[in-house]
Amino acid sequence: MTSVADGAILSRSDAETEAIGADLATRLVAGSRVLLYGELGAGKTAFVRGLATGLGVDPDEVSSPTFTLVQEYRGRLPLYHVDLYRLAPGEVDDLGLDALAADGVLAIEWAERMPRGDAAAIAVRLEHAGEDLRRIVVEGHVRAR
Repeated sequence: MTSVADGAILSRSDAETEAIGADLATRLVAGSRVLLYGELGAGKTAFVRGLATGLGVDPDEVSSPTFTLVQEYRGRLPLYHVDLYRLAPGEVDDLGLDALAADGVLAIEWAERMPRGDAAAIAVRLEHAGEDLRRIVVEGHVRAR
């Protein structure tokens, strides 16, 4: 991992991407929402595996919920892992994401498909930055415990 001048972090592997997610997770509280943005293969699911690790969940349990839409993992806080890839913006409201996030951490892949923004959420932007490199920017604030 390498920090760069604009506040981004360069990750050289899935393991480094997971470590960044795990570090963030140690500071999350019930009701935290993490919105993940990035194209296919950018590392969104690897980042969620890191969140799982930081929340005390076995990262091997984490897989992309593309077809199930929402997966729940139990740790020090429940982790709700959502994938909006297959949904149209109008279908997202039917998931009831606001209620789901109340008692745990909500991580949403393909957050750009949400019909409206979420100013209180933490936005994580993952981008390809060359061969095996990912540029990761975390925006927003972690709530105080």
